[in-house]
Amino acid sequence: MRLLLVEDDDHVAAALSAILARHGFQVTHARNGEEALQALLPAGAAPFGVVLLDLGLPDQDGYEVCGKIRKRTDVPVIMVTARSDVRSRIHGLNLGADDYVVKPYDTGELLARIHAVARRRAGASADDTAGTGTPGDADTVRLGPVAVELATRRVTVDGAEVPLTRKEFDLLALLAQRPGVVFRREQIISEVWRTSWEGTGRTLEVHVASLRSKLRMPALIETVRGVGYRLVVPPAAA
Repeated sequence: MRLLLVEDDDHVAAALSAILARHGFQVTHARNGEEALQALLPAGAAPFGVVLLDLGLPDQDGYEVCGKIRKRTDVPVIMVTARSDVRSRIHGLNLGADDYVVKPYDTGELLARIHAVARRRAGASADDTAGTGTPGDADTVRLGPVAVELATRRVTVDGAEVPLTRKEFDLLALLAQRPGVVFRREQIISEVWRTSWEGTGRTLEVHVASLRSKLRMPALIETVRGVGYRLVVPPAAA
């Protein structure tokens, strides 16, 4: 798999590139945001399987780079940074990052996350080509002011579209198809992230927090302590 490593520290990049190469990755190193964006542009080149994006770049903020990457390609992006607060994680995921790894990290954990996002992307590509159809009302789950259009992957609240990332939509769609039913954390991670790796649990929490914020309905997704989450039907839709 080709992997784009965006890291301004040459020593860190060299050490990580050597480890990744030993695990079969073909690593391209970009030292800043501009080099990263240029590396993603060449026509005819084999696509990258994953981008590892450091946020502390010398020419532009890594968040800005992530936004530009997402506008031109759907390659999985893993943010790698020392910014560990939940707000930074949510901001990165809202910009389209697929995962978020905090420094210092365990190399085994990083490798597991790389393989996990690559598998999820491969599964999503297969789903996208599985068939086409004309969306209708049967493809829409309505929950009070919230409408989840499964075929077009659109979500609206009171008629206004709410932009969601791929995983945010997948998570909401899963819960919305069985409102009131408690989904275990392991089940959600398996169905949305297509992995059983327990390290994804923190990513799930961040996605739930982001959904609550974007939909402006914190009570819509209820945390069932020690079990998982369920979607609470608004009174008007009950």
